[in-house]
This record gives sequence, C-alpha cells and structure tokens, in this order.
Amino acid sequence: MTSPLSLRPLLDVLLSAALLCLLVAPAGAADAPPAIRIVTEELPPYNMTQDGKLTGMSTEVVQAVLKQIGVQAGIQSMPWARAYDLALHGENILIYSITRSPDREALFKWVGSIAPCRWYLFSYANHRLTLQQLEDAKRFQTATVNEDVGEQYLISKHFTLGVQLQSSNRYELNYEKLKLGHVDLWISDELNARYLARKAGDDPSSVLVQSLRLPELEDSGGFSMAFSKKTPDATVQRFQEGLQAIRDNGTYDAIARKWN
Repeated sequence: MTSPLSLRPLLDVLLSAALLCLLVAPAGAADAPPAIRIVTEELPPYNMTQDGKLTGMSTEVVQAVLKQIGVQAGIQSMPWARAYDLALHGENILIYSITRSPDREALFKWVGSIAPCRWYLFSYANHRLTLQQLEDAKRFQTATVNEDVGEQYLISKHFTLGVQLQSSNRYELNYEKLKLGHVDLWISDELNARYLARKAGDDPSSVLVQSLRLPELEDSGGFSMAFSKKTPDATVQRFQEGLQAIRDNGTYDAIARKWN
C-alpha cells in the first residue's frame, strides 16, 4: 500500500502544471485576433442574394480581400438601417457597400473604396421631370431608403421625411413606387437603378430619366468598406493592405470587368 507521503511529490507536480496552464491560456487567447462580423444590405448588383448565396461586385471584392489576408468570416445581409446601426455601435464590425460621406467620416474606420458609383435623382418616362438644381426637387415626392446615404444627403439639404421624402427598407420598393406614380423621384446609384428596372422586366434606357446628377455623393470615390470604431487599428490596416494587394495583382480589375 502506497503511503500518502509518497504521493506528495506527484501532487505538487500536477498542481504546478495546472497553475501554469491557467497562466498561459489567457495570454494566448488575448493574442488571438478578434472575430470579425461582416454586414451589408441587398443593393444589387453590388451585394445581393441569389439562390441563397450572397454575391455581387462588392461582395466579390470583400471575399477576395478575405482570401488575400487569410481571414475567414461570414457575411450577413440585412436591412441597411440595422447593418448601419451595428457598425456604428458594435465591435469588430465590417460594413460594405457604404458611401464615405463627410458626415460619416469620423464615425467609422475606413478601409477603402471597393466599387465606383454615380448618383441621380431619377424620374419615370411617363412623368418626366427636368431639374435645374437640387432645390427644385423639394416640390416633389422622392423615394429613399432608411439611413441610406441618399436619404441622409437629402435630409442634410433640408428635405423632410414624410413631407418630401418617402422612406422604405428596400430599393426594389422604391422602383415600384416610381413606376406606379406613388412618388415623383427616386434617389439611387445608377447601376442599382438600372439593375432593378431590368429585373422588373423594363428597359432602363427607356423608362429611367436622369433628372439630376448628384456629384457630391460621388466625391468619396464610390462605395467603401469600413470598420466600426471599436475595431483594433491593426485589423483595419490588415484589410487595407489586403485591398491594396488585390488592386496590385489584378484581382480587383477582373471583378470590376465582370460586373460592369
């Protein structure tokens, strides 16, 4: 029979090993990069769900950056207002396609531009409007998307929700409103507007009227990727380097040719 005294050295060794594991494990966990959550909206042809799979030009650029830097992360599509709120207040949240407007500059940590865009106030062919300046649009009803940069831009120019602006959560609804005459104007990026018109069975060149171009919304260089403020700078820099790398190696240009 083994005496209790003879077990003491073995117990001391096991206890020391256990304490060492407790000390080392948290340090290793702290060194691991934080998990990243990626959010976006349904904005075809930049980001859209087809056959249960998220695709589009911006989505492919984001996926190429993830592959370039060796990061695995899922992408969630949701109404823009929800995605925007998550990126505004959450930790380690990456949002795309987001316009880098002056009002948003200090709200996020910006990775870079991922897709070009051209913004217009559109009218419909059977109710054609010609606007000389933005102020002229205040006499009409304009369809917007909740918390979208187009809506934020018009509000900053003293348009009022529920008066001149009719907000919704989906871009497709705004095209339907315009087509049915429920609104007079629709603020949208050109590629998105043309895509939705074609999806509805219409020829965008025949039905969409570019009533007024909005170059102020294009000054930022198009749609971007951005992180929430509560994201380590090292993570942001890693994505910036990944985006630059796919521009340098031709991957970005190949994706752009596919979708334009």
